[in-house]
Formats: sequence, C-alpha cells, structure tokens
Amino acid sequence: MTEVASSNRRFAPTLRFTLVALVLVALFVCLGIWQWQRGERRQATATRFARGADAVLELGTGDVAEVPLYQRVSVEGELDATHQFLLDNRIFEGRAGYEVLTPLVRAAPATVVLVNRGWVPFTGSRARLPDVTLTAVGPVHLTGRVGVLPSPGLASGRAPPASTGPWPRVTSYPDMAQLEAVLGRRLSSRILLLDPAAPFGYVRAWQPPGLPPLRHFSYAVQWWSFALATVILWAVLSRRAQPPAAHS
Repeated sequence: MTEVASSNRRFAPTLRFTLVALVLVALFVCLGIWQWQRGERRQATATRFARGADAVLELGTGDVAEVPLYQRVSVEGELDATHQFLLDNRIFEGRAGYEVLTPLVRAAPATVVLVNRGWVPFTGSRARLPDVTLTAVGPVHLTGRVGVLPSPGLASGRAPPASTGPWPRVTSYPDMAQLEAVLGRRLSSRILLLDPAAPFGYVRAWQPPGLPPLRHFSYAVQWWSFALATVILWAVLSRRAQPPAAHS
C-alpha cells in the first residue's frame, strides 16, 4: 500500500528561520497595534469635531485657547486686511491652492486671533498671488470652529513667512511663534475656522485632520494579516522531507 506523501515529511524548523519569523510577527503585531491606536485617536477627534457643531458659544472676552478644540464660537473684533498670510500647499478636491489667514484684532482680551477664511486656488504662477482683498471696516461678528494650524507629515515641508516684503506673506506649515515674529503682535495659540455660512470667506469644507479612522483600522487588520501569514509560511516551510529508514 502506497504511503501518503505528507507522511514522509516531519516538522523541523531551524533556529534561524524561527527567529526571523518571530521578529517579523512581533513587528507586524506592533505595527497593527500602532495603527489601531491611531484609529482610536482619529475616532475621538471625529467625535469631538461632530459635537463641536452642536451649539455656538458666545466667547465674549474669553480666549479661544480656553475653549475645547473644534467648538463653534462667536467672536467680535476688527479684521486686519493689510497683514494676511497665505498657507501654501493646501489641497482641495485634488487642486493646489492656499488657505487665507487674516488677523482678527480683539479689544478684550488684547490678543489677535488668526481667522482661516478658507481655500483659494493656485493662480498658476508663484509670482501672481490670489487676490484676497478684504473690505470689512469696523468691528465684525464672526462664527467658526476653534482649530489649530495645520502641521506637515514631514518637518521638511515647513517654510516660515518672509520677515520683509509685501503682504500677503506666503508660508508653509508655520508655527505660531513664526507668525507672531512677522506680525509683531501676540497671537492666540489657536485659530478660528470660519463657518461656511459666515461672510468674508472662501471655500470652507472643514474636516477633522488626518486620515479617516476606518483607514487606520484597515491598516491595522492588514498588519495583523501579515503576522498570521508569516506564522503559516513558517509552519509550511518548516516541514522537511524525512530521510528514508536504513534497511538491515
């Protein structure tokens, strides 16, 4: 009777192969946990973003930095049309452009809040900036979400605004200290994302920052799938042909 071919194979993993497999499995599991945790943080951000739209908080003399992130607020002040910033490398629906930051000078507290008035398209030439002229005169009443400056995935994407030259000043992923130094005024540590229905704005389709939570959860499952595949591959390749028994 002919023996089944698999009966002539034995499970005999080598130490080197086993160590490599263990390292890979540990790496894939850790990467999966990391992506899952990022997904949970993104989910918390998305939930906070959704809750922030429930009601508008009249800020009065309060500082936007003291309000929960993404909360909708109402503030009053004067827009400084002569000192505006253009945030470079901002993409909307696959098109390159800028986001417009305009200082809102508040009487009390004596601080300046940067208002993100939305996205404007790239003109096709770095030498020709978009026209973001503002004609508001006197105090204005604005509503928007409390937000933060966008940050790049890589530090190399940063470019502070020029210290001299005409306005508006182009900048890419600046920090608040760099904007303060150029503006020469103390800025609130948070900005205002102008409501889509508010005046003086451009394209405003605000979304929670970063990738959607589901994308991170999917990446986590992929990494864990790689870990499982590594275990299966290790088990399959560790089955070796058994040498034939010696005959007397």
